Amino acid sequence: MIKTMIQQVKKHPGLIPQFVFTTLGITGAILYLIRLSRGPHVTLWNKTKNPEPWNGLDPTYQYKFVAIDTDYKNLKKEGPDF
Repeated sequence: MIKTMIQQVKKHPGLIPQFVFTTLGITGAILYLIRLSRGPHVTLWNKTKNPEPWNGLDPTYQYKFVAIDTDYKNLKKEGPDF
C-alpha cells in the first residue's frame, strides 16, 4: 500500500497535501479517542463494576445537559406555505 502511495505521489505531486492532511486527521482522531478513553469519566462506562455510576459523582460535578428552549405558543404557523 505504501509503495502504491509513493508511486502515485511521484506521478502526481499535487497529492502530497492530501496525504499529509489525511494523515493528520486520522492521527488526531486516534489521539482524541485515546484521551477520551483514559479520562476521569471512564468509570461511567463500566456498568459491571459500577452499576450506579451517578452515586460516585460529587455535587460539584458539571453535568452536560442539552436544553432546547422552544416555546411552541410563539410559532407563527405550523409549516411552510406552498
